[in-house]
Amino acid sequence: MKLLSFVAGGKELFGAASGDGVVTLNNRVGQANLRAALAAGAMDAMRKAAKEAKPDRKLADIKFLPVIPRPERILCAGINYRSHAAETGRELPKQPSMFIRFTDTLVGHDGEMIRPTVSDNFDFEGELAVVIGKAGRHIKAEHALDHVAGYTCFIDGSVRDYQKFSVTSGKNFPGTGPLGPWLVTTDEIPDPGKLTLTTRLNGVQVQHSPTDLLIYAIPQIVAFCSDFTALSAGDIIATGTPEGVGHSRKPPLWMKPGDVLEVEIAGIGTLRARIVDE
Repeated sequence: MKLLSFVAGGKELFGAASGDGVVTLNNRVGQANLRAALAAGAMDAMRKAAKEAKPDRKLADIKFLPVIPRPERILCAGINYRSHAAETGRELPKQPSMFIRFTDTLVGHDGEMIRPTVSDNFDFEGELAVVIGKAGRHIKAEHALDHVAGYTCFIDGSVRDYQKFSVTSGKNFPGTGPLGPWLVTTDEIPDPGKLTLTTRLNGVQVQHSPTDLLIYAIPQIVAFCSDFTALSAGDIIATGTPEGVGHSRKPPLWMKPGDVLEVEIAGIGTLRARIVDE
């Protein structure tokens, strides 16, 4: 099942994608948004409604929101592919190296990534992201996937010159984190380590990697995060990017206004964003 958040008729809604349409789920499961539906344990109700109802809107007619528009937490793994560690000259982390994003950095599918006025060092990082479905604290790695609702695509837009002296600033400019287009539930992706991630800038492939090359696999990351904070339904955990990022190229490859960036993950779909100036 593919679950998404969107705007239609001036209202924020959520639903399940079905072919080229969407089944709106708010009233069918009695929840205001997808985060609330996950927190209420409404996955079976959403699946039943999506199966029994016919699409009531066309995907082409909606405006995509970030899969979870306002998650309580956005936790991101840095340097989590060996290939990316090698291209940046960084040592392998001795445990998952996590940083935090703000909710106003998120952008929906087919939305606009904003290059800030203070920098032209605007870089791309295509990533697989986890959406938490069940709250937990001190989760054991062997039980971590039981707390996952599904998976989606993420772009960790990075302002590299700011990141050099402050990871928090370089990763938290507004409108730099596309998330979507939808959440694919775990029954359709039993093993997130068997996916393939591809990033394209203006149609040219710039990143390509299987997700089994993660230094720390998803169960380890979820378990680690749950030790330092209580995870809640709807929380987003981005798992890191493979090699090929712009700042490691010679010359550097920075995103500029008019560019189109896509991240495709097999089994999930393609997340697309257009680059604009602030």
